[in-house]
Amino acid sequence: MPGTVEIPKEKWTGAIRQVTLGATADQGGSRARTVTVGGETTLPFLFFEGAIPNPPVIALEVQDSYPADWSPVLLQAWGDALRDPATWARKAEELGADLIMLRLRGVNSNGQLTTTAQATATVRAVLQATGLPVIVRGPGQAERDNELLVAVAEAAAGERLALGLCEDKNYRTIVAAALAHGHLVIASSPIDVNLAKQLNILISDMRMPLDRVLMDPTTGALGYGLEYTYSVMERLRIAALTGDSMTQQPMICFVGEESWRQKESRAASGVPAQWGDLEKRSVTWEIVTATTLLESGADIVVLRHPKTVGVIRNTIRKLMAQ
Repeated sequence: MPGTVEIPKEKWTGAIRQVTLGATADQGGSRARTVTVGGETTLPFLFFEGAIPNPPVIALEVQDSYPADWSPVLLQAWGDALRDPATWARKAEELGADLIMLRLRGVNSNGQLTTTAQATATVRAVLQATGLPVIVRGPGQAERDNELLVAVAEAAAGERLALGLCEDKNYRTIVAAALAHGHLVIASSPIDVNLAKQLNILISDMRMPLDRVLMDPTTGALGYGLEYTYSVMERLRIAALTGDSMTQQPMICFVGEESWRQKESRAASGVPAQWGDLEKRSVTWEIVTATTLLESGADIVVLRHPKTVGVIRNTIRKLMAQ
């Protein structure tokens, strides 16, 4: 037709792998449902160029002991639920989370080291409290991660937990445990395309099926490296869609952890008046960070504040509308 403008379209040859978290009873687990992410054949939300079979999903963070170091805004929002991981997980499900991300801090509120028995008991309690698939992260220290996550993997065999974080210095032990007990792993690298790809290759070399690997490219918060994170994630997604098999993993972003550790999300006094109300400011910090990373290709965003969940759920719904 005269006057018709043809929109140029990219022709992608690759696709993001689909990864399923959780296992129902007939699959060897106890989850009420599973969650599948990935499968995209186009850049985020560009439906005119390809398919996006699975929308991004929301995980809420739960910790195994009271997070006294959290912002007072978060402590007030969750209240006494923070004192019991099972209660906390149940409330997270009620708020509309798709996944629970359980963080093993490695020490309790009294500074005592978490034992493997305590870690496995907490994981079992959370699994009993919610029917959602569960992600389990260790304290972030290689030796402690290996010790606790190996025990958790065995205790929750068949549940298809996502275990992390697998880094270049400790991936072997965690991957071996996941392979032995039917779990997934999270490959984490420091905001670099080549390092992310290399770690996926190393994990694959251990015969871990790549449909059981999530990729954590490392998350920067608003004002703290967000643009760099966006750029790296975009490059990873473009590499994947142009056929690079070792970058074709769904991406998980720990938005809450990064957003809520920044000064702007914690400081109630000694800041310019223009910063405004602390609660509004800090929740907005998390919302903007999460929304930006969804636009850059995040398949899972891990949040902390209850108010953020509804906003991001509505954002995903609008972005997925065709």
